[in-house]
Amino acid sequence: MTGEPRPEGAPEEGPAPEPTGPEPPPEAAEPAPPAAGPEPAEAAAPESESGPEAAKPESGPEPTEPGPAGPPAARRRRDPVAAALIGVLTLLLGFAFAVQVRVTDTDQALTGAREEDLVRILDELEAEQARLRAQLADQRGALRDLSDSDSRADAALEEAQERADALAILNGTVAAEGPGLVMTIRDPEGEVRVADVLGAIQELRGAGAETMQVDGVRIGVSSAVTGDPGDLGIDGQAITSPYEIVVIGSPQDLETAMNIPGGVVDTVNRRGGSVVIAQSERVLVDALRPLETPQYAEPDE
Repeated sequence: MTGEPRPEGAPEEGPAPEPTGPEPPPEAAEPAPPAAGPEPAEAAAPESESGPEAAKPESGPEPTEPGPAGPPAARRRRDPVAAALIGVLTLLLGFAFAVQVRVTDTDQALTGAREEDLVRILDELEAEQARLRAQLADQRGALRDLSDSDSRADAALEEAQERADALAILNGTVAAEGPGLVMTIRDPEGEVRVADVLGAIQELRGAGAETMQVDGVRIGVSSAVTGDPGDLGIDGQAITSPYEIVVIGSPQDLETAMNIPGGVVDTVNRRGGSVVIAQSERVLVDALRPLETPQYAEPDE
């Protein structure tokens, strides 16, 4: 009570001064960092009756005010791939939602439609289906025609190539091989004439010879045998005895044609010569003729 007398020598009583800051921790413990905010005022230590003033805690280095907390630099940079993926997923989700809403709206509209409207919609769908089927059939037909055209073109090209090969063999512009025979005419007396060689060529052709050569000279449709006995030539190239004729055709038919009575073998024998025929399953006619360009004839278009 403030009205009662105070004994002499007694300290003045009164309310203890309230500390204006937190109590300092013991000296042994590490001082905790102060909280952000204004620095607390030093607390006034009360006087003690029996001793000197209480020791004040040692003050450490003045704490610095920390800055605002923020994310690390790595977090601030967004991954562009992740951002793009998030955008794509968002678009897909929106599209799926829109489609679902549209389907739902269509189902609801069809549910509430009248029978006449449903019949009309069904007819329209059937007509559209028929139109699409017709287009598909047309495309398949076009593809089939194109394939047939390609096949016909390939067949025509193959046929033309075969004809060209056959004409080249007959004209003597390419080498040929096949079964046939080799006929050798010996003329020791030099009595074999142009008619004898020309008769042999004609009889061989008549027996089915496809191509032939005489002493390395290819025989063609315009070949000519010229000269005198013992000095013969074909297409301006000289041939000498023994005359070797290489022929492609049926070996048996060709030999039979040469041995008929009054044929090539009999004629050569009467002139003092001889004929030797050797059949073979493969003979080679490799002499070539130059390709002649017609002077007057031209293809009929």
